[in-house]
Amino acid sequence: MIATESFNGKVLTKDRMELGEGPTYDPISGALFWFDILGKSLCEFDVKAGGLKTHALPFLGSVLAVIDETRQLIASDQGLFLRDSVSGTLSSYAAIEDKPQNRSNDGRVHPSGALWIGTMSRTAETGAGAIYHVAGTSVTKLFDAVSIPNGICFSPDGSVGYFNDSKVNHMMRVELDPTTGRPVSEPTIFIDQSKRPGVIDGSVVDLEGTIWNANWDGGGVDRYGPDGSHIARYATPMRRPTCPAFFGDGFDRLAVTSCWEGLSDAERAADPIAGATFDLGVTVKGKAEPRFKL
Repeated sequence: MIATESFNGKVLTKDRMELGEGPTYDPISGALFWFDILGKSLCEFDVKAGGLKTHALPFLGSVLAVIDETRQLIASDQGLFLRDSVSGTLSSYAAIEDKPQNRSNDGRVHPSGALWIGTMSRTAETGAGAIYHVAGTSVTKLFDAVSIPNGICFSPDGSVGYFNDSKVNHMMRVELDPTTGRPVSEPTIFIDQSKRPGVIDGSVVDLEGTIWNANWDGGGVDRYGPDGSHIARYATPMRRPTCPAFFGDGFDRLAVTSCWEGLSDAERAADPIAGATFDLGVTVKGKAEPRFKL
């Protein structure tokens, strides 16, 4: 088993999210965004000044994608919404699926400008969710019977996609058409986490094609090569990191969200910054997230 590197990063904000998820950096505004899904809020962190704004939402938001200088796309339990990044005004954009018992979870924009978004039961019912491809307002189901979709990310050239079902604890790999972000093969198991501690959660791919994955309940962030080799493991300051994102002027820093969802009062007391968002303290060769194309 690979050795775990000590945590040398810093907490960006001690505001604790019940379910911190979906971090993404907007180089236009210099802000790092993430959600507290269960808290129905969108967090906006000024990376240079250090201030945090919290925007209340009328739904369970989980993924934000930048469209342009004034518009963002948000995925939620009520579908997809456009958000004015200045006023915060929300307008309905497209439905994802007709299952009121479900909510959105992990997602990411493919280099083609299409969004992959996962859905799941609010109670994590086995097989109740799916993963969808959104191109403009066209929504297509890619993978069905997913329980907890996570780890959606793509190779830099868009020819490979990764995703996982955290309930099964496998990271999957699938060949894609790089011009559309649609699969051209069947998914295969890429990483089998089922016999190791922790759960494969959110992921992001750097310019070298390596995958940075948050190990939920395992207190770490793992780095995997494009061949599936386990390159490194970095300790996190809490048990339940959820998802990483590149941020900073050079996209050379890694922000990671976390949660305290599911922890007892005693476990929360023993994990005092569970739910905080932090900088892993590792220099990375990251890249900007693609913009969503309307």
